[in-house]
Amino acid sequence: MLYDALVAESRRNDSLDDVRAAALDRVRWLVDLLERQRAEFRRSMGHEHRRSRAVGAATQAEIDGRLAACADEEGRAAVLCLMLAACFDDVSLWQYDAEIGPLVSRVRGWQPDEVAVLLLRATEHDMGFLFADSLEPALNAADQLDADGRRAVLPWLRHAHTVLMDITVEARLRASLAQRLRALLASVDEAHIPDGLIPADAPWAASLSDRAKTSPMRELAGFVRHLASLSGPRPTQRWRRTCLELADAASARDLVSDVLRALAEGDPLCSRGSGGHTAWIPGDHHYHYVVHQNDGDLARGVVWAAALTGGPAAVRHLGALALRAGGLEALVFEDLKLAGAAINALAETGDPASVEALWRLRSRIRHRALRKQLDTALVTAAGRQGITPEQLVERGVPDHGLAPDGSLERELGGHRVRVAIEEAATVRLTFTRPDGGTSRTAPAAVKDGFPDELRELKALAKEVRGTLSGERVRVEALMSAGREWPYAEWCRHYRDHPVTGALVRGLIWEFQGADGTWRAVAPMAEPPGRPERVRLWHPIRVPTDDIRAWRERLVAERLRQPFKQAFREIYLLTPAEEETGVYSNRFAAHIVHYRQLYALFKERGWQANFLGRHDGGYDGKARAEFGDGQWRACFHHEPAADDDGSDYAPEHAATDQVRFERRDGRRWREVPLAEVPPLVFSEAMRDVDLFVGVTSIAADPDWTDRGGDRYAGYWRTATFGALTASAEVRRDALERILPRLKIAGRCSLDGRFLIVRGELRTYRIHLGSGNILMEPDDSYLCIVPSRGKGDGKVFLPFEDDRLSLILSKALLLAADSKITDASILIQIERGA
Repeated sequence: MLYDALVAESRRNDSLDDVRAAALDRVRWLVDLLERQRAEFRRSMGHEHRRSRAVGAATQAEIDGRLAACADEEGRAAVLCLMLAACFDDVSLWQYDAEIGPLVSRVRGWQPDEVAVLLLRATEHDMGFLFADSLEPALNAADQLDADGRRAVLPWLRHAHTVLMDITVEARLRASLAQRLRALLASVDEAHIPDGLIPADAPWAASLSDRAKTSPMRELAGFVRHLASLSGPRPTQRWRRTCLELADAASARDLVSDVLRALAEGDPLCSRGSGGHTAWIPGDHHYHYVVHQNDGDLARGVVWAAALTGGPAAVRHLGALALRAGGLEALVFEDLKLAGAAINALAETGDPASVEALWRLRSRIRHRALRKQLDTALVTAAGRQGITPEQLVERGVPDHGLAPDGSLERELGGHRVRVAIEEAATVRLTFTRPDGGTSRTAPAAVKDGFPDELRELKALAKEVRGTLSGERVRVEALMSAGREWPYAEWCRHYRDHPVTGALVRGLIWEFQGADGTWRAVAPMAEPPGRPERVRLWHPIRVPTDDIRAWRERLVAERLRQPFKQAFREIYLLTPAEEETGVYSNRFAAHIVHYRQLYALFKERGWQANFLGRHDGGYDGKARAEFGDGQWRACFHHEPAADDDGSDYAPEHAATDQVRFERRDGRRWREVPLAEVPPLVFSEAMRDVDLFVGVTSIAADPDWTDRGGDRYAGYWRTATFGALTASAEVRRDALERILPRLKIAGRCSLDGRFLIVRGELRTYRIHLGSGNILMEPDDSYLCIVPSRGKGDGKVFLPFEDDRLSLILSKALLLAADSKITDASILIQIERGA
C-alpha cells in the first residue's frame, strides 16, 4: 500500500520522524486518493484507456475539492504528505506542484518543524529542477515564520543554500531562490556568510574568503550578499548606490580590487581538480576556466563593484578580464557573461583610460555578441564624455608612447633598439650596434643582458602592429561615411597621431577654406592657407580628368597608398538596377569557392551564416554596415546546384542579389537602391566585387585540370569575359606602370587583355581573372602562382594581389625562352 511505503520511506531516524508520521496519519484520506489515482493511471496505459481517463479526472476533482476544504492544520499536513509523495521512490515521476503551491500560500500557522521537513525534503532531490520546484514552496512557508521560528530552522536553511550553490539549476531561478534564502538567513544572523556563497576552491575568491574567515563582520556579509544579488547584465542605479555605501562600510575597496586582479590574472580553475564549470560539458574533458557558472553572479558583482570603486587601477584589469573571459587566453574556456560584464563596466568607469581599453578590445575580440556589446559600450562611454561614438573611437586610439614619426628608441648596453612604423604597413624592430651596423635580429648582448627589456619591446611591436591593422580598417571604412572634421581636431587625432598619422599622411584629403571651396591636397603635402574643415577624398565626387591626374601623379612620384584611394573602383547605379528597384543582380549567378568566400567575409568584417546541410544552411546572407553604421548591405548566396561537397559545408556556392537596409531605431528597414547614398552603394558593391573576383572558379588556374564539365560553361564565360570595375582600375594602373618597365616594348593593352610578346609565342593575360590564352589558337596556359609574396621590384601605387600576379606572369612570359619549368614549357611548345 502507498501509505505503508510512504511511512517507511519517510523515516530518517531524526528529530523530524514524528512530524512526518503525524502528517501522513492526519491526511490518510489523501494518501488513499493518491494511491487510487496511480492505479487508474496504470490502467489507462492498457486497453481501458478512455474509461480510465474519465475516472482519473473524477479522482483529481475529488482531491482538489478535499484540499480546498482543508483548514490550516489539515492543509499543512496535506502539504507535507504531497511533498513526501512526490517522486519518493526514485521510479515514480508523480509531482504535485499544482496542488502544493496554492495550499502553502493559503494555510497559516506554519511550525518550525513542519518547515524543516519541507526544506529537508527539497534538498533530497538530486535533479536540479525537482529541487528548485520543491524549494520554492518551502521558502514560502518559511517566510511565514517569526524570528524565533526562523532561528529554529536555521540549520536547514543553511543546508538548502549549500545544495543550491552546488546543483545545476536554471540561472534565473537559482538567482531568485538564492536571494530569498540569503534574506531569510540574514534575518537571523546578519554577520554570517552562508557556505557556497564564496566558492571555497576558486583562486579568484581566495582573498574574499580569507577576509570572511579572519574578520567576520555584519558589514562584510551584507556587502558580499549584495555583490551576489546582481543577476542582470547591468546593475540598476539603486544597486550601484547601495554597492558604494556597503563597500565603504565594510572597508572593502582594496578587497574588491584584489579579487578583480585575481579574476584577470590569477590561476584559472582546472576541470580535473575542480570539475567542469557547467553540467553540459563531459566530466572527462580537460580544460581551464575562470568562474564556475554557479558563482557567476558573485563574480559579475565584483566586476561592477571594482568599476565603481577602483578608479584608474581597475581599467587595466577589466580590459584583461574581458580578453581572458572572451576566449583570447590560450586554454581558458570563454565566459561570455563575465566578458560582457567587464566590457559594460569599462564603459561606465568614467575614466579616460577606459576609452583606450575599449578600443583595444574592439580591435582584438571577434565574437559577434561581444562585438555588439563593445559597440554599445562605446556609445555609453561617448555619452558620458559628451561626444559621438565616432569621436570616441578616434580619440581612443593608443599611441603606445611612440614619437610623432611613429618610432621609439631605447639604448640597451650600447645597442640602439628601434621600434618603428615603416611605409604605413609594417612595424619593424631593428638593432643598431655600436659600430653603426644594423640587424633585424637581436644581438647576443641584448638577448643575454636585457631579456626583460627585449621582451617588452617585442610585445610593444606586436601591439603597434595590431593597432596599425585596426586603424587601416577603420580609416578605409571612412570612405563610405562622408564625414567631415574641424581642421584642428583632424590634426590632433589623425595627422599628428603616431599610428594613425602613418596611414593618413599617405592619403589624399580635401580641405575647405573660408570661401567654402574644397581643395584636394596630395599625400604628405600641407594644405594651402588656413583650412577650416577636412574630409577624405573619394573619386566618386570628382570629375574623371581629376581622377586620371591623381593616378598619374601617384605613379610618377612613386607614392604608395595604404589602401586604394586614387585607383579606387567606382560603382554607380545602372539602368538595370533602377528597374529592379530594391535589389541588384550585378554580381548574381557566379560560382565561387565557398570556404574561400566565407573566409573573405570574415576578413572584410561581414557577418554571415555558414552554409551546409543543416536547418538554415541553404540560404546564405552576408551583412556589413556602412556609412558610420547607418546603412547595411546584404549579399545573398546559396549552395551551388548539384554540389557534391561534404555534409559539413558545400564546396561551391552560387551568388545572388545584393540588397540594402537603413537603420530605423533598433531595427533595419529595406530601402530602394535609389535611396542609398552613392558613397555607401559604391563601397558596398566594391566589397561584393572583391568577393566574387577573388573566389570565383574563373580565377582558379587549376579548374580545367579537374576533369568533367560541371560549371564548364560558366568558367569559359567568366574567365575571359567583360571586365568588372576592379579589373578596369587594374587596366588603368597598367597603362601607367607598363611604360616604366623594361618589358614595355613587348607589352600592350588590348581591351580585356594584356598582350605579351615572348620569343616563343604571344600571350593574352585577362585583366580580370589573370588567366592566359596563347596565340594563334587561343589555347589555355596554366601557370599556378607561388604562395609567397611578390619580390616587390615593380612599384605599385596600391596593394593588389591580382595586379601583382598579372605583372609577374608578364615578366615571366616576356622572357619565355628562359623558362625552365617543364610543366609550363610543355604547354608552350605544344602549339608553337
